[in-house]
Amino acid sequence: MSLASLSAPVLSRIVSLSVAIANHAGKIIRDVLKKGELGIVQKENARDLQTEADRAAQRCIISSLSQCFPKITIIGEEGDEESKQISGKVYDPTPESTIQVTCPPHLASLGEEEIVVWVDPLDGTAEYTQGLLDHVTVLIGIASGGKAVGGVIHQPYYNYQNPGSELGRTIWGVVGGTVGGMPIVAPPEGKLIVTTTRSHSSSTVTDAVDAVCPDEVLRVGGAGHKVMLLLEGKAHLYVFASPGCKKWDTCAPEAILQAAGGILTDIKGSPIPYQASVPFRNSTGVLASAPGQNHAFYSAKIPQHVKDNLKA
Repeated sequence: MSLASLSAPVLSRIVSLSVAIANHAGKIIRDVLKKGELGIVQKENARDLQTEADRAAQRCIISSLSQCFPKITIIGEEGDEESKQISGKVYDPTPESTIQVTCPPHLASLGEEEIVVWVDPLDGTAEYTQGLLDHVTVLIGIASGGKAVGGVIHQPYYNYQNPGSELGRTIWGVVGGTVGGMPIVAPPEGKLIVTTTRSHSSSTVTDAVDAVCPDEVLRVGGAGHKVMLLLEGKAHLYVFASPGCKKWDTCAPEAILQAAGGILTDIKGSPIPYQASVPFRNSTGVLASAPGQNHAFYSAKIPQHVKDNLKA
């Protein structure tokens, strides 16, 4: 980053650098797939996979952020081993590749030691291995005081079905500030489109989705991708009544969605905490609404038995 930018608030500099790093991580992800050596390993179950793209992208993101901001706490999906700095993996962007990010006054005095960064280097790994590349995102979420305050979502394969178009797109946002990288589009009026899980469904998930009476249900992979559908005006609600996602899945999407005027909570309508000390799993599910939607109205529609089934 340029020397001039060193006078900017820490949060602005972290978001700006995260945009450049996420772009580079997207290139790593594309290069791994192009080579065809995915190095797939199973984690918690057959639907929870890790590839060489996950590992290499995380090494790049965490090493690069740690190099510039040694006092921040970084938690990555792929565990401590992949979070260690590895020689030669640090990405140092040129000043021309970084952006100016405006920081709202209430966040301008944050220090490095007050910040927790939640990293999902490749959200939608199962879809990545299956060729559903538009579901794939890189997520870098920034939290302070237990709240999501900034985020970056990179789509490595944006435009991949349009030959000749430039691949990739990065969206960023700061709570209380603005969203960059794309225009926010309102979902269509007169109908309700809900997005939910593609591969982690259950009777509880189905009951929650049915309760809001959707006209259409989009079953897709990746929390980042689902929130992108809300920002693009392709869905009104994201409903996931399951303990299946983690803090690194929701921190960046929540910050960007909130910056755009939307809301992301757990399925009960309560805030999701992002302190470094909290359990990683979002055990009480996720409910997100596009800008302009009545979040409390839909939260009240979720059946009590669904909420009771999801214990913190």
